[in-house]
Amino acid sequence: MLERGLLPDFSSEAVAETAALSDPPRDADPAIHDLRGLLWCSIDNDDSRDLDQLTVAEPSANGSVKVLVAIADVDAAVAEGSAIDTHARTNTTSVYTAAGIFPMLPEKLSTDLTSLVEDGPRLAVVTEMVVDDDGVVTASTIYRALVRNHAKLAYNSVAAWLDGGSPPARLAAVAGLDTQLRTQDRVAQAMRARRAERGALALQTPEARPVFEGEILTDLRVDDKNRAKELIEDFMIGVNGVTAQYLDSVGFPSLRRVLRTPERWPRIVELAAHLGEQLPAEPDAGALAAFLARRRKADPARFPDLSVSVVKLLGAGEYELERPGQHGAGHFGLAVKDYSHSTAPNRRFPDLVTQRLLKSALAKKPPPYRNDELALLARHCSEQENNASKVERQVRKSAAAILLRDRIGERFEAIVTGASNKGTWVRIAVPAVEGKVVENAAGLDVGDRVRVKLVHTDVERGYVDFIAL
Repeated sequence: MLERGLLPDFSSEAVAETAALSDPPRDADPAIHDLRGLLWCSIDNDDSRDLDQLTVAEPSANGSVKVLVAIADVDAAVAEGSAIDTHARTNTTSVYTAAGIFPMLPEKLSTDLTSLVEDGPRLAVVTEMVVDDDGVVTASTIYRALVRNHAKLAYNSVAAWLDGGSPPARLAAVAGLDTQLRTQDRVAQAMRARRAERGALALQTPEARPVFEGEILTDLRVDDKNRAKELIEDFMIGVNGVTAQYLDSVGFPSLRRVLRTPERWPRIVELAAHLGEQLPAEPDAGALAAFLARRRKADPARFPDLSVSVVKLLGAGEYELERPGQHGAGHFGLAVKDYSHSTAPNRRFPDLVTQRLLKSALAKKPPPYRNDELALLARHCSEQENNASKVERQVRKSAAAILLRDRIGERFEAIVTGASNKGTWVRIAVPAVEGKVVENAAGLDVGDRVRVKLVHTDVERGYVDFIAL
């Protein structure tokens, strides 16, 4: 982390500021709505404690549904320019590694005072979206509110219930929550279908999570998507779009999350051709989305591998200043022009910046950041996100090296995930590990399938080396 400009520890000033905090932030502003009585719940990973969002839905007589998403009001506790804010502004993100988590904010905040914990009244910024039967957001509004989480739920157990299993104990204990979540699931699926019609890419990228027995690392296991994750993802995408549009409508600048038109589109076309499909010569999100949908149906077992290849070829997202009325790059993968990051202020600094912009706009105050400052922040946040990803990847590779160090000489089926003048990388499925091809890499490109032999590991450096056979 230090080598990449990331701070693993909080300064003594930030520690002192944190120690002085004893209660969740409060605000006597009469414009704050009291929504504690609504049936809010959170859905996140089993072990998550930095809860950024709650959701609830209210069906209307005309068939539309009002979806409310509450985002933790982190700004209420983290003053701009404070030592805590300075640390967050430096790192810009929490860093999640197999060896431990390095939070952007002190845990006393991110997992307690500014986390939307169960039963705790908390300040939030709420986005209301009226969604019709076709998954279209027909109206929206944003305001501040006091909320209460009635049930802390987990993705896997909620997804299993949605797919016909038994309800999690916490869900069953809250009267009416089952009906509430089925309504949310129905609306989220409609929103997802609507995005697919617009050309949004439905990708399935497996993420490896470390598995421990006590303190011993035993596996890196793929954490697949499910309906509960999709529910939250669809609502957050909606909120991020509404947020960007709102800031533009009131004449405020914003930090946009952009994914540019892919430079390696010809290779995506080539991958499709190998599968008997044809894509247009020029980048077309709609055509790519339709191709991916067909491949998911035709070969679901290999679709995650195809998704990884496409993600690598699309390139990385980044942050960009967008001035009012300006037409920026948009987000190729989501097929939208207006998109921010606003839904995770406990763990991403751009979201905290956006929250401050929103609260200033709601209070009819000037923007808290100058345009030149936002432009510098956009570049810095993109760089630090990349640095954090490299740290996470390096530690994940060290974990992989631990798992594979006694398996030198074994052979694996692999898929090429990276190919450049810096080298060629492949991923094996079990354990879910990525490594470098150190021999016979000539001619390999992203998406190619290849048989490899493990020849070397280095835990300290995070090296896992293969030769292609």
